Amino acid sequence: MEYLFYLMVGSIAGLISGLFGLGGGAVIVPLLIFTFLARGMPAEITTHLAIGTSLATIAFTALSSIYTHHQKQAIRWDLVKTLVPGILLGAVLGGLLAISLGGVLLQLLFGGFLIIVALQLLIYQPKVGARSLPNNLGMGASGGFIGAVSALFGIGGGTLTVPLLTFFGIKIHQAVGTAAACGLPIALAATLAYSTATIDGVSMPQGSIGFVFLPALLGIIVASLPCARLGALLAHRVNAQKLRKGFAWVTMGLGLRFIWINL
Repeated sequence: MEYLFYLMVGSIAGLISGLFGLGGGAVIVPLLIFTFLARGMPAEITTHLAIGTSLATIAFTALSSIYTHHQKQAIRWDLVKTLVPGILLGAVLGGLLAISLGGVLLQLLFGGFLIIVALQLLIYQPKVGARSLPNNLGMGASGGFIGAVSALFGIGGGTLTVPLLTFFGIKIHQAVGTAAACGLPIALAATLAYSTATIDGVSMPQGSIGFVFLPALLGIIVASLPCARLGALLAHRVNAQKLRKGFAWVTMGLGLRFIWINL
């Protein structure tokens, strides 16, 4: 039954990754936290383990999404190259920061982040701006911020990358595709940080490498890869506004719950 749940999580996360460029972490992390607590894992590590596992799955999900967006010529590889150096540094630093935080504080921060994501989905309307892109230093700094926040909360970076690129005049489909491409270096760098870390005095569950839980990783990957491709195809064919609003309200509820139970 547990593995079936991981398959379900992967299916939902894959669709969200391809459809919205969000990386799926906003779904994977809370559901994994609930699952790990139900399995009796120590509360001190459940949030870290969920975030680390989420980032590891995004590394695989991103590959499928990148392939599909690239076929649609929706990835601005020139922008990816300017963002990646900052993303790699920020992702490692963000992962190390998350590992140093206690489980309660990390859940509070994650709850606040989910509320921000929900408000973005409900209020923010992507509009192509007419501003010039920053220089390489500015893009690198932007990448550093995106990488750090993404590694801290276990997401693929689309929540930040898409608004940034549309603000500077990048068409929405290109912004989503480019965000998907940026999710891969975020996930790889952050997974390296999480998979080599532990918390002193707390036993890690069998089947984990640092803060990456392999049974959940494998189950989610199996389902998320085909669903990420499906989501990316749907992103070019449907109006996803109603889906965005529904997902936003669910995300809002999860964020409020994490804050409530930890206060």
